[in-house]
Amino acid sequence: MRLRHTLSATLGALALIVCLPTSASAATGDFSYKFVGLDGTPQSVTLHDPESPGCSTLPEVADPDSSEPAFAPHNDTDEWVMVFTEPDCTGDSWTLRPHGNPTTDRLTLRSVFLTGRH
Repeated sequence: MRLRHTLSATLGALALIVCLPTSASAATGDFSYKFVGLDGTPQSVTLHDPESPGCSTLPEVADPDSSEPAFAPHNDTDEWVMVFTEPDCTGDSWTLRPHGNPTTDRLTLRSVFLTGRH
């Protein structure tokens, strides 16, 4: 009888632990990029304290068939960032160091991966 109660309590505690949400991590700082809007004018976006680690496809340029890629990424976060030429962190990639200088307009991207490493 005791073993059954102990086993039930252990399984109940395990179920609670599995159900707890994990804390999201975020890079500290800003990641920014530019893109050409639907009206043809340059736009810029800044992601403040983006979640990491993980891959994010940039919503403004997610569809290669209907938009030009974003350009001129600037990593001013405290983490390493990889930028990719295609959605879903595929295609050619380049790594940008933490608190780096702005890149040129020639560096294009459609997705970004924050590594979660400081």
